[in-house]
Amino acid sequence: MPSYRLLLPVSLALLAGCAGQPKPVVTLENASECKPLELHQGQELVLILPSNPTTGFRWEMRNAAASVLRSLGPEVYSNPEDAGLVGSGGESTWRFRVVATGEDKLELAYRRPWEPEVAPAQTFDCPINAR
Repeated sequence: MPSYRLLLPVSLALLAGCAGQPKPVVTLENASECKPLELHQGQELVLILPSNPTTGFRWEMRNAAASVLRSLGPEVYSNPEDAGLVGSGGESTWRFRVVATGEDKLELAYRRPWEPEVAPAQTFDCPINAR
């Protein structure tokens, strides 16, 4: 019986330790959520930005924060199922894993690739603090 009495305090201590852990996946869908973004090693960052490649515009990665983030694959474009309109916009998604501590910046520009001299229609600029 004494071993069961130890089980409760140990279980509570484990639960308390887990409560302080950062979320394993951080999803960012709005540029205003970056002020700067605080992440921890091992966390996954999912970046989702509105996109409409039918207009010729694409998100161009200017700085992938490679000193702290590792890309988990290429950009994935998806179109909402219920849009029902040809040429309607969707969203572009990127996935990263925090692999090192430090500071860097995740920067993207929404532009037409054949117009490099034209200012981007939008930019995404997010400072990353990785611990």
